[in-house]
Amino acid sequence: MTPGQNRGGKVVAGGRCKSKLVGWLVIGMVGAWLQACSPKPPPPGPTARVFATDLEGAAKTCEVPKIAPVSGQTAQITMQVGNDGGWCGIAVASAGKPYAAGLLTVPAAHGKVLIHTVGDVTRIDYTPESQFFGPDGFTIKLLPGDAELRVEVSVSRSP
Repeated sequence: MTPGQNRGGKVVAGGRCKSKLVGWLVIGMVGAWLQACSPKPPPPGPTARVFATDLEGAAKTCEVPKIAPVSGQTAQITMQVGNDGGWCGIAVASAGKPYAAGLLTVPAAHGKVLIHTVGDVTRIDYTPESQFFGPDGFTIKLLPGDAELRVEVSVSRSP
């Protein structure tokens, strides 16, 4: 038989091409369907995990400026916190990542300082002593880079 000739209702040569085309179309449609069902990339945000316990316990009154420490320089920071038993935190990062270490070079006289990683930042938390109201302060050195933070704290009575 020659191409295009009919044998029992089937086209000989052209039919083979049509069936391959239909096969490729089906494969393409299935691929598009699977791609549409694939998981979407996560929204931009912290690449490290942040746990609920890292966000609980903050003081109701906590005011600190956003800062970007500069390697080898000292930054003066003013923190205002209400003494309701909660912490007040300063979040800092180096090129979008937490610092490797934070050293408490001058401790607070009337409170506790905790330096820890929360998600993609290093957070410096200050918690005043119970029943303390007034001025306090502390100094932190961040590594790498030797950036220094001198924090002046004003602790007020919480309403």
